[in-house]
Amino acid sequence: MPVTATNTLLTPTMILREALRVLHNNLVFVKNLNREYSNEFAIQGAKIGATANIRLPNQYYVTSGSNLAPQGTNEQTTPVTITDQSHVDISFLSKDLTLSLDDFSRRILTPAMAVLAGYIDYQCMTRLIVGNGNTASPGVSMQVGTPGTTPGTSGGNATGLSQYNAPQVYLNAGAMMDMYGAPRDENRRVGFSPMAQATSVAALSGLFQDSGEIARQYRKGVIGTALGFEFAMDQNIPNLTVGSHAGSASWVVNGANQTGANLTISGITANAANFINQGEVISIGNATANGCYGVNPENQQTTGQVMQFVVTSSNNTANAGGYCTLTVNPPIVVSGANVANATVVAAPANGAMVNALSGSANGATNPLNVAYHQDFATLATVDLEMPNGVDFAARETYDGISMRIVRAYDISTDAFPCRIDVLWGTAMLRWNLACRIAG
Repeated sequence: MPVTATNTLLTPTMILREALRVLHNNLVFVKNLNREYSNEFAIQGAKIGATANIRLPNQYYVTSGSNLAPQGTNEQTTPVTITDQSHVDISFLSKDLTLSLDDFSRRILTPAMAVLAGYIDYQCMTRLIVGNGNTASPGVSMQVGTPGTTPGTSGGNATGLSQYNAPQVYLNAGAMMDMYGAPRDENRRVGFSPMAQATSVAALSGLFQDSGEIARQYRKGVIGTALGFEFAMDQNIPNLTVGSHAGSASWVVNGANQTGANLTISGITANAANFINQGEVISIGNATANGCYGVNPENQQTTGQVMQFVVTSSNNTANAGGYCTLTVNPPIVVSGANVANATVVAAPANGAMVNALSGSANGATNPLNVAYHQDFATLATVDLEMPNGVDFAARETYDGISMRIVRAYDISTDAFPCRIDVLWGTAMLRWNLACRIAG
């Protein structure tokens, strides 16, 4: 007896699983972040504004001699506030549910999930790399490259050391991460703009690579694994706009022994508004005068590099005397015995020069490419409440990302409005596991 072919009615669970798969494939930056902590947020019926503390890896210090000196385990956490409910609102008909899953995905889910993935990717990159002024997302403080110059462009500075050539700029980013204790393993990534990819592929084409990577660069115009990183082009690389830098040639530290997250400086043009913007990077002193040097958090030894700090305060305006107190990250913590989270060898000296490193042109906007280890930040998603009295609803989790689909029936229009939601938040875990690559 012949078998009659029939269409399989698509269920909300089938649709949602396919939507999650498509979303995951469209994510670039977020897909490579640590999401192992997301299980803590599997709370049914979570709402925007919920906060949970993510446990960070413990840090200890080393003691010497034969005597036992137990040290307490100081569990450190960072809060993640679930700030965003992002969704795509669409409408499809009951007859669409009789399509094959591939056709339904191509026609409806793929374009919907592409725009949702792009939005989440961009928001996460902007908050984590530029910063949004809170302790969970202060911005990346380490920086290499030359603002205003695309990585991979040929050239060098007066000393002959290229700051933006490929491969040198990427090797410099890796070295910065090494000096501050980032793990050297298979979890290092580079996210860069389309233009940075174009110039870097050309610049790296003459280097030794295995035949598979050479073929990939030639056929697809992309870089795969090279220079200790997995490279991925991301259209959502954020931009940073610099402040006026009014009087920047005269900026100095005002007051000795300043530690913590606040730094008072002077020498700014009187009453200058937004002389430096949130997300800009500064350093203090230089190799010849009053250099404020960083330390490796693992061994407490100087890195030999002047420490860099990202400005986390906004609306930075000088008073009539040219003074302003900035908030910075990482906090200024002086190394010493029994100090597990030191960042500098010594507190900045009074009168030490303050250098703006994010470009000199007033109002210039430059992209911020990034090298990072996957553990430098986390994405947390939560389980949204499941409503009753709707046409259908489902909730699924895939690779640490929770998503909900709800479809209702509108009798006034004879339509089936549908929404696909992700409720999420993001936070930086370790400042020393990422480095900007200025563009």
